Amino acid sequence: MSTVMDEIHNMKKGRYIILDGQPCKIINITKSAPGKHGHAKSRIDAVSLFDGSRKGIVKPGDARIEVPIVEKRQAQVLSVSGNTVQLMDLQSYETFESEIPEGKTFTPGDKIFSWIVMGRRLLERAD
Repeated sequence: MSTVMDEIHNMKKGRYIILDGQPCKIINITKSAPGKHGHAKSRIDAVSLFDGSRKGIVKPGDARIEVPIVEKRQAQVLSVSGNTVQLMDLQSYETFESEIPEGKTFTPGDKIFSWIVMGRRLLERAD
């Protein structure tokens, strides 16, 4: 897997982490002050990149957490066939096919973002 380890106190809103084996985007983070007998705690609320489910954890600020390496690339739609879209990477000119995510539509000529996260592709419109 393409991940690295980082400490929770380095996390910010908008960064990516792995919760329950899924890559997630942090939507909210709150940090509490250290108490008389404890460490400062961080509460992280995140949303999964692939299925949209919400997840949350509470851990000490010095705890380590997995962070996925997200590779963002631009691509152009070459053709659409049913539930499959054929794309061309605009940096390497490599062509590949991917399933169209639910609720999204693409037409030939559209420029999109193709994110590669943990060996899976995520397609987003480049509006």
